[in-house]
Amino acid sequence: MTRYAVDRSRNALIASWNTGLGDTAAVVADLPAGMSTHDALALARALTRLSEVCWRCYTHPASAAGSQEPGSEGERRQAERDAFAVVLTALTSPNLPSDGYLARSFVRVEEAAHRVGRALHALGAAELTTRVTIDVAAELAAIEQAELGNLAERARQAVALTREDASPVQVAQANNLLHDDPFGPETLFTEIDPAAAAVAAAHWLDAAATVTAEYAGLPAAQIVVEADTIEALPHETPTLVLELMADGASPRQAVMSLIREALRVAEGEIPDLAQLRQRIDAAERLLAQWREDQREPRLDALGLRLTPLDPARPALDLLEDLLSGIRGCWLLYAEYATERDETGVPQEKAPGEEGPNEEGLDEEEWRERRTASFFAEVRQAAAARRDRLL
Repeated sequence: MTRYAVDRSRNALIASWNTGLGDTAAVVADLPAGMSTHDALALARALTRLSEVCWRCYTHPASAAGSQEPGSEGERRQAERDAFAVVLTALTSPNLPSDGYLARSFVRVEEAAHRVGRALHALGAAELTTRVTIDVAAELAAIEQAELGNLAERARQAVALTREDASPVQVAQANNLLHDDPFGPETLFTEIDPAAAAVAAAHWLDAAATVTAEYAGLPAAQIVVEADTIEALPHETPTLVLELMADGASPRQAVMSLIREALRVAEGEIPDLAQLRQRIDAAERLLAQWREDQREPRLDALGLRLTPLDPARPALDLLEDLLSGIRGCWLLYAEYATERDETGVPQEKAPGEEGPNEEGLDEEEWRERRTASFFAEVRQAAAARRDRLL
């Protein structure tokens, strides 16, 4: 979302937003001479709140709600999104107190717009109102652009948000980026909605684990856990995603179930009470065993988290873990993989041949060759499963 601030040295209202690489800023308007710091900061706060509730329409679309029936969450979300149509009018013609009463809207987007409008009305600065209205119009346009899967310019701030749904356009773009670099290029974090990027990354993790499992002689869902013995990896979440897909879930289903669960936790909810009770029972049994063995309890091993993801940034957290999982697959692949003959059958290593020396290459050349081979096989596996992605 866009955050608004007051630049006291220039006496200007500033708007800033995240681009995935860092924040960028733009001057919205020069503030009237003599305007109090209190009034300026109050306007900035009201505008930040308006941006927050408007971007929530992007992160929590009505289409992702469980029901669209009257009185449902889906209907409430649609009412918020429909309120975009009255935002600009509310800035210039807000609800004002009358006979000691003030009409307030239960629709957060509409009410936030009226609060900005009342702040502007109290200032009585026509030029400031015009500039703020232009900026808010640009903000609404950026949200609408992001909803269409185009995260260019101001809509790029969506890369720092977590959405309850994933745009097919964005998933396809993320898939193309991962095809070019299965380890995940920087543009995956700066040009793609993280939920969509995580869906594509889950698809590529599944392909990488499937390829590596053939060499390691392990179930695909255990590959990242095994790779953790080579290099410390955040293996819990990638393993959970692989297990969900092994049980028949698509990459989208596996990823979005975890993201939506984390978003509920972020809002103070317990997404699955029965599962929490099971974790508490397991933790109590573990504590009892530690006491019986006279061992020091380790709270970090109890597994009592409500979600494996960071509730403050669940989609980005998941994306990072999935890409680490792909790297983990490569670590095992480099350990187990051998060159293949013309029929595709792995060739046996000659007795005593190990590591980089088996092909007479130095370590860097050997790793480059293994990485190219890994990428080629993973691309082939990902292409064979592409129907599950979209």
